[in-house]
Amino acid sequence: MGSLYYGDSAEPIGIEDRALAHLKVVISTKLRRNESFTLSWKHPETDAVGRSTIWLHPSIPLRFVFDEAEPPELSRPWIEALAHSANSTGGIALIDEQISSDAPLEASRG
Repeated sequence: MGSLYYGDSAEPIGIEDRALAHLKVVISTKLRRNESFTLSWKHPETDAVGRSTIWLHPSIPLRFVFDEAEPPELSRPWIEALAHSANSTGGIALIDEQISSDAPLEASRG
């Protein structure tokens, strides 16, 4: 389970490593363009039922922490689906990966 630290909150947002790696690509691209947007997710089964949303802005500190030492292969269709939602009025909706026959992207280090 990876962690997303946002702003001055000491409590991380727990997101599975593979999903977090894909989110990192989309979020980094948006923030590099100086774009603000929301990120929404359903609470994991171990937490209280519900969902959360945060407002992501380039001026607010953000840190991605992964449990796995090696980055996973990235799925182009999943990144594209997340990017499409990032450009909508609702912001990024953390959706499950859709298994596809498309070749994975090279995992970037960093």
